[in-house]
Amino acid sequence: MIVVTGANGNLGRKIVEELLGRVPAEDIGVSVRDANKAQDLKERGVRVRQGNFDDSESLLHAFEQASQVLIVSSNALEGEEAVRQHQTAIDMAKKAGAGRVLYTSHMGSAATSHFPPMRTNAATEEILKSSGMAFTSLRCGFFASSALLMISDALKTGELIVPDSGPIAWTTHSDLAAVTAAILTEGKLDGITSPLTASEAIDMEGIASIVSKIMDQPIRHIVVPDEEYRKRLTSHGMPAAIINLLTGIFQASRQGDFSQIDPTLENLIGRPPIRLQDFLKDSIPQSS
Repeated sequence: MIVVTGANGNLGRKIVEELLGRVPAEDIGVSVRDANKAQDLKERGVRVRQGNFDDSESLLHAFEQASQVLIVSSNALEGEEAVRQHQTAIDMAKKAGAGRVLYTSHMGSAATSHFPPMRTNAATEEILKSSGMAFTSLRCGFFASSALLMISDALKTGELIVPDSGPIAWTTHSDLAAVTAAILTEGKLDGITSPLTASEAIDMEGIASIVSKIMDQPIRHIVVPDEEYRKRLTSHGMPAAIINLLTGIFQASRQGDFSQIDPTLENLIGRPPIRLQDFLKDSIPQSS
């Protein structure tokens, strides 16, 4: 049985849907904090069990009979908390007798990254290496949905005011779900994977140009110093932890942490990845 954590989340649910197109429902299990929200999966034959990263016994029960456990990374904002949760999940997968544990890491994973989640991913990969288990760390491309969030104000004001940026290999949840399902069912890729990315890397100036064409009106790309960007976010009442995340994206991108593109994802899903242009065109409200 393949057990997927976080199956009520955006990525986790898409992975389960992809798996349902590949294997019988009875061969899939999910570990979710709120089982009621996964009732539709239960009705389709998926084993649904309550599991919480902060409750090891619940995870052990959720992982029962698992041949593979996919740990979708925690959304905890504090790095130490997320690493502790991942440690618990890995330990419980091993205790449950799973043959392999997989983890949704990131292409920019590094202990010294300016982007805090990348430090969490690096620490989790070290735990995987020392676990004694067969593992696959999925080095996912940067979520294209994040680009949509980063331009939300610009869609209203016509001005994309951000720090200087480097190219980012924006990759959709749909493509990442498809490649993850392929890896889970076809037994491919061991250890830390190559970057699982779309086929192009685009900076914020490029995004402004794309959005201008989609909306048929100009989006001005205005570069500001990091500190001014932080002050602007603070003035909007944004929490410090989120400000650190957003500022860290630009700092890391300028160092090229998210610029690498790789054919692995395309080769495994058997089709070209979704382009950022097409994702944004489908996602931006027509009334904008």
